Amino acid sequence: MDSEDFQKIITNAIDNEVESYTFYKSVADRAKDANLKTIFLDLAEEEKGHREYLQGLLLRDAKQMHFVAARDYRVTDSIDEPMLSVDMKPLDGLVLAIKKELQAAQMYTQLAAASADAEQKMVFVQLANMEKGHKARLEDIYTNMAYPEAW
Repeated sequence: MDSEDFQKIITNAIDNEVESYTFYKSVADRAKDANLKTIFLDLAEEEKGHREYLQGLLLRDAKQMHFVAARDYRVTDSIDEPMLSVDMKPLDGLVLAIKKELQAAQMYTQLAAASADAEQKMVFVQLANMEKGHKARLEDIYTNMAYPEAW
């Protein structure tokens, strides 16, 4: 993979993080529930940090990306994606965020599978691992909120 290809991949990933930041921030701005507002503000800040991390990668080599794939417990796989609403309950907001992270991970996984270049494939695998990590973190929060009696 040449430098130009790497820059295109990372620039696309940055665009996705900006889109996620905008989405999470807009949900937080419209949320009436204080807990939901806090969750989405935290998610927006996390996406902002991811964008900054990826921007830093543009100055470095692709080989410096290392994310461990998170274990996927598929906690919300059987739950339908809720519609975005100002009156969303916190758990529905988490499910929506989890589904967005899953979609991002799947997109990067598909791009990795379609890549003929080993280095490009590695970049996509690392980006997919990053998104899977976000999903796992959100599913942990979801589990703690949805099933408090288990703790």
